Amino acid sequence: MFEYHFKHWMLQYNKVYALEEYHHRLNIFTGHKRRIHYHNAGKHTFSMGLNQFSDMSFAEFRKTFLLTEPQNCSATKGSHISSHGPYPGSVDWREKGNYVSPVKYQGHCGSCWTFSTTGCLESVTAIATGKLPLLSEQQLVDCAQDFNNHGCMGGLPSQAFEYVKYNNGLMTEDDYPYMGCIYDGSCNFKPELAAAFVKDVVNITSYDEKGMVDAVARLNAVSFGYEVTDFLHYKDGVYSSTTCKNTTDNVNHAVLAVGYGEKNSTPNWIVKNSWGTNWGMDGNKLLCIWNISGIFYFIL
Repeated sequence: MFEYHFKHWMLQYNKVYALEEYHHRLNIFTGHKRRIHYHNAGKHTFSMGLNQFSDMSFAEFRKTFLLTEPQNCSATKGSHISSHGPYPGSVDWREKGNYVSPVKYQGHCGSCWTFSTTGCLESVTAIATGKLPLLSEQQLVDCAQDFNNHGCMGGLPSQAFEYVKYNNGLMTEDDYPYMGCIYDGSCNFKPELAAAFVKDVVNITSYDEKGMVDAVARLNAVSFGYEVTDFLHYKDGVYSSTTCKNTTDNVNHAVLAVGYGEKNSTPNWIVKNSWGTNWGMDGNKLLCIWNISGIFYFIL
């Protein structure tokens, strides 16, 4: 039965293996399929489903798509000054206008930090100018090393924003297209083609959920990072995990909060990811709003 589902999944995602690898991937797929079935049979606020990553072990996935070295952000100090509200019950920048770019795909590169950065800067630029640019993640991969970023090996949105600020701009995706790890890594930034700029970077102190709500409600989509543990097969619903409640230092993934709301009486963030539209809800997820004690935040 599992092999039938595996072959169907292979056709869906255009997967081809040599004989030896076929059986190895089948075993991994079978384990994921069983876990998904067990999870969905229980009482949870979110459901799981197969996706393009279902032939990968979590160790392989972590090495390929997440920050190779977990980032310690426990010392992050906030400079964001919140208003006193009141705030809307829900906010979704995707519905406010053309302020959020389509979900992108980072490929086999630990460059989530670049997509979190460009997503935020795209939103800020669109709100300020009325025009939504598609900005270059590859420029950050290739050029931001002097700000303690490491290309496909990882980085932080805060450090990427600092790079854009002091580098005097970020080019568009058209002018500096995304290649991931395929490119030779040399920096090809052209100042005359810079399309977006950073005047200042504002941090929201870790654990400050009210500050996060304030920023998303009043200002723009917000970059943030946290520790990914078990949502490889997230499909829909409000994701929650007990693991990240106890980990404040080991950030290994960066995403974009494009709004917040409530689903089935559970408050949640609306999160744009960079794993393509086959993952989650067309590339987005709902994250439990009280489940973020291991998260740091950055806004412009």
